[in-house]
Amino acid sequence: MQSFRAFIIKEFKQIYRDKRTLLVLFGMPIIQMLLFGFAIRNEVENARVMVLDRSGDAVTRQLTGKIDASRYFTITGQLQRYDEIDSYFQQGNVDEVVIFEEDFARRLERGERPAVHVVTDASNPNLAQLIQQYSSAILLDYQQRRAPESRTGLTTRVNMLFNPQLESVNLFVPGLIAVILMLVSALMTSISITREKEMGNMEILLVSPLHPGQIIIGKVLPYLVLAFVNVLTVLALAQWVFDVPFRGSYGLFLAESLLFIFTALALGVFISAKASDQQTAMMVSLAGLLLPTVLLSGFIFPISSMPQPLQWLSHIIPARWFLVIVRSIMLKDSGLLFLWKETLVLVVMTLGFIALGIKSFKIRLE
Repeated sequence: MQSFRAFIIKEFKQIYRDKRTLLVLFGMPIIQMLLFGFAIRNEVENARVMVLDRSGDAVTRQLTGKIDASRYFTITGQLQRYDEIDSYFQQGNVDEVVIFEEDFARRLERGERPAVHVVTDASNPNLAQLIQQYSSAILLDYQQRRAPESRTGLTTRVNMLFNPQLESVNLFVPGLIAVILMLVSALMTSISITREKEMGNMEILLVSPLHPGQIIIGKVLPYLVLAFVNVLTVLALAQWVFDVPFRGSYGLFLAESLLFIFTALALGVFISAKASDQQTAMMVSLAGLLLPTVLLSGFIFPISSMPQPLQWLSHIIPARWFLVIVRSIMLKDSGLLFLWKETLVLVVMTLGFIALGIKSFKIRLE
């Protein structure tokens, strides 16, 4: 036991002396969190809008002011003719043009329905769709305030639960926790073990009193501790920098995070057992884990909208299950009663990766 304790202490010291490893362990998660958190957003802010007001009455001026007052839009100018629209879009100087037809207020007073024509640049279809949705919401809000009761007597009330402002940061930042933990934990573990094989230190460890299982645990344990520190760091960034709400249990969140770290570390051990050098381990960890974790876990794209074969494939991605856990705890205050299925899947995956890793590791040692 004393040899095992000395081996673990040696691993901690080795990591502390390796500045590049420390940079990857603590620098990369913070940089990823800040870059992805600020860059990946679904909502529109300060979209450039120009107005072609053919009526010029008080109502159209009110609507123009309401659009400009929104944080989603900025009125950049007024157009005088229809033939100016194409040139502004071609130059890339505008994201949307709002057109009010003639006698807008007068027709509104007579009970007619004057048209508001919204023109967007659909070369970026996602942005164009979002801009149209926001514009329609602003115009509909004005209409309901002006005439709250519709002629049919029907009123539609929509409640958005858990994320009423539809802030995309509340979707992506919890997902980033899963991506960061998977990449850092699996990558650093796989590189650490393959480094020993590359440098010929594995033969020295084999003649030591340590059991192969103790060697693996000793190599993994420091990264378990450091990855848990990363959990606390990215959680603090999520709440203090991005103001993401946390409605659930911190204890359950940390326990589930610890389970996911075990899953990622076990996967890293399995990769290192199959890889012959650090470069191979790095390529497999980045290419084999980064793309599936980002694309197939539900981090960016909803799994339900994927083709059926990809939906089936997503079931073997550990981050898919942890993403459900993180978002449910942080945004919905869900407990283990609602998350037992995802937790059980991660437990089974962890045990499977550990068994495969130890078996492959023993074969490589022999």
